[in-house]
Amino acid sequence: MEFTVEQRLGDGVLERRFSLGDIPGILWTPGSPSAPVPLVLLGHPGGLDRMYPRLAARARHTVAEGFAAATIELPGSGDRPRSAAADQARADLRRAVQAGERVGDDIVDRLVLPLVDKAVPECRAALDVLLSLPGITGPAGYAGGVISIGVRLAAVEPRIAAALLFAGSYVPRSILEEARRVTVPLHVLLQWDDEGNDRQMALDLFDAFGSEEKTLHANMGGHTGVPAFEADAGNRFFSRHLVATR
Repeated sequence: MEFTVEQRLGDGVLERRFSLGDIPGILWTPGSPSAPVPLVLLGHPGGLDRMYPRLAARARHTVAEGFAAATIELPGSGDRPRSAAADQARADLRRAVQAGERVGDDIVDRLVLPLVDKAVPECRAALDVLLSLPGITGPAGYAGGVISIGVRLAAVEPRIAAALLFAGSYVPRSILEEARRVTVPLHVLLQWDDEGNDRQMALDLFDAFGSEEKTLHANMGGHTGVPAFEADAGNRFFSRHLVATR
C-alpha cells in the first residue's frame, strides 16, 4: 500500500488516499485516537471520485463514532480498466428497464457475478493491509455497496464480524444460496419504493441469510431517500458488534 494524498478535514478526521497495486482507495481515521479503533469497510456502486461526497459524509459520521473507515475502487470503475462484457450486460439491463421488461437472470448473472468474483478478493487484500496499520484493529465491519459483494464477503471472510447491507441492486439467484452461509449479525436497509430494486428478491435474500441476528429496516422512498437517522442506527449496530467483541 502506498499513501499518495493526505488532508485533515474540518472535524479532525485524517483522510488519506492510497493505492493498493493498481487499486485506488481512501482511508479515514480519527485525528488523535487514544487507542486502536475497529475498521468499517465502505462499499459503493463504483466510481470513487463520483461517489466521493457521499462516501466522505458516511466516513466522517463513522469516524465520529469511534471507527476507522476505508473504501476501494471497484473493478471496471473509475480509472480502472473497463470490462466489455460488463458494459454489454449493463446496456442490456438498461434496455430491459427502459422497455418495462423483466430483467432476466442471465443479464443479472453476467453483470454481477464477475464483479463479485473480482471485488471480494480485492476487499480481502485491502483488509490484510488496513488491519496491519497502526491505530487500526479488528474485528472489521462491512457497510453498503453492491449487496452481492457484501454477501460473498460476509460468507468467506472471518474478519468481517458484522455487515450493514443496502438492498438496492439486482441479485443473482446463486447469491441466495451463498446467503445461507452468512452467519454474522446483519443490518439490512431496504428502500420500499426503489425503482431499480427487485423488492421481492431483496425480501427473499433477507429470508435466506443464515444469521441468527438479522434486522431489516424498510423505509418508504426511492433509492437515494434513505432517512438520515439510519446512519445513527448503523453506527449503533457496529458499536454492539465491533467494539463489544474486541
